[in-house]
Amino acid sequence: MDFLSKYLQSTAEKEQNKAVIAYLASLDYISTDSPKIAESILQELKDQRSNLKMIASENYSSLAVQLAMGNLLTDKYAEGFANHRFYAGCSNIDAIEEEAMSQVKKLFGAEFAYVQPHSGADANLIAFLAILIEKVQSPELERLGAKKVDELSHEDYETLRKVLMNQSLLGMGLNSGGHLTHGYRHNLSSKLMRAFSYEVDPKTQLLDYENIEKLALEIKPLILVAGYSAYPRAINFARMKEIAVKAGSVFMVDMAHFAGLVAGKVFEGDFNPIPYADIVTSTTHKTLRGPRGGLILAKKEFGHILNKGCPLAMGGPLPHVMAAKAIAFQEANKPSFHSYAQKIVKNAQTLAEELVRLGLRITTGGTDNHLLVVDVTSFGITGRQAEGALRAANITLNRNTIPSDPNGPWYTSGVRLGTPALTTLGMGPAEMKIIAKLIHAILKSTKAKEDRAQFVTEEKTLLHVNKQVEELLLTFPLYPEIRI
Repeated sequence: MDFLSKYLQSTAEKEQNKAVIAYLASLDYISTDSPKIAESILQELKDQRSNLKMIASENYSSLAVQLAMGNLLTDKYAEGFANHRFYAGCSNIDAIEEEAMSQVKKLFGAEFAYVQPHSGADANLIAFLAILIEKVQSPELERLGAKKVDELSHEDYETLRKVLMNQSLLGMGLNSGGHLTHGYRHNLSSKLMRAFSYEVDPKTQLLDYENIEKLALEIKPLILVAGYSAYPRAINFARMKEIAVKAGSVFMVDMAHFAGLVAGKVFEGDFNPIPYADIVTSTTHKTLRGPRGGLILAKKEFGHILNKGCPLAMGGPLPHVMAAKAIAFQEANKPSFHSYAQKIVKNAQTLAEELVRLGLRITTGGTDNHLLVVDVTSFGITGRQAEGALRAANITLNRNTIPSDPNGPWYTSGVRLGTPALTTLGMGPAEMKIIAKLIHAILKSTKAKEDRAQFVTEEKTLLHVNKQVEELLLTFPLYPEIRI
């Protein structure tokens, strides 16, 4: 490909960017060994530069974050945790993990941090298991007169296992905006425990804390989970903690979607989960703008178990990703990140307001965070058809269920929109108003065909929107320093 030579020849030495040089050099080198992979990487850059990225769970990480993952750290096994490994030669990995933990505890004001999970789903599974061990297994071992599981007879171990598997979980229902890992029937969370769901109010589509409390007092779940994947409002964590205490539940929060809004001081007071939750899980991408990965923050009492994520649920951690996490946490600890987080929400609210003004229905009527869900049924199409039509117009988002969705989780009746990535590009309220008009134009000119997946969009409108999207992205280019 020889991108680096072209860059060095066309750019004055004093203007050359070290990150760009490293990025282009790596791409050139990959192309010599595997041209197909290099071409796919390059094509992904081109695709992301030509589409408005509005998937709420995606963002753009810095080149430093990306480059931290492309080195020999990926070759190293480091099972265990910092300064307590099952392999020799991990002192450098210890330093990286300790730096990541230090930066993220500072960022969120947390007592304990575990930065090894490979994903948010892994983080949730490890958190569930840690709660089961701390709150159920430890007392049961004491009752059975044992200090360790290994001391139990086969019969006593089977008794313990049945007790562990008979615990209950109460989380937000998938149709109301909850996540798969909060007790969805097809997910491990509902097989590991008896899973129950609380739903939003059918009229307001908002959380009904009185109803959640009533349900929690009936079920008395071991774990009460708060957090969402597609709920556009802030959660009152102080109120949820009250419910957990009354029900005798461990209070867990999955802040994967809004972690950046907590880090950026948008969600404070009762809306910041850290002071209230016993365990908080998250991803490190999305609004945090880091690498794909997971994270657990917790009260100190859970630390000794969480550190045993391996062998509890994981194998070895990914040192190269932990290095990238450390860099992302450093970036989020800068004052500029606060401004970024504020802009994410302002953009989402402007987008929602403009869509409502144009006649679209937004679940809950608006948003407090980085995302919004649009009900597309008034256009006579499904969420899947809307997703396809908008993608054809170079607007990338995902179909999403709405409360009490008649089309189910595959075809859906809505689409989910997010503003983190567009905000990273530098777009603001003026651009959100333009984008709202483009989305409305596409949805209005799209007609359903013979099934719930096929559609046709008016060609004239499609060409117009494609042109508008192109102009926006020329004004706000992705990684403008990389000229390919």
